[in-house]
Amino acid sequence: MKQLEALGYSCTRAAASLGAWDVIAIGADDSRLIQVKCNRRPGREEMKKLRSFRCADNVSREIWVYKDGQPRDPIIEKVT
Repeated sequence: MKQLEALGYSCTRAAASLGAWDVIAIGADDSRLIQVKCNRRPGREEMKKLRSFRCADNVSREIWVYKDGQPRDPIIEKVT
């Protein structure tokens, strides 16, 4: 969230991953829905859920994968 806030987004997180997205980032011109993972991408069923999530055209659906030893450099993948 600190990375997104530094870019001007207002952020909130879904505690304990109770929703489809871990972080919701609202910007002046766009918004981002982010699923955060450690060391691996989501599994098949979770990807199906993320792909089927409907949202406005200016909302980006993303997966951020943080690898051990690289806490500030996530691999970011857009969900299409």
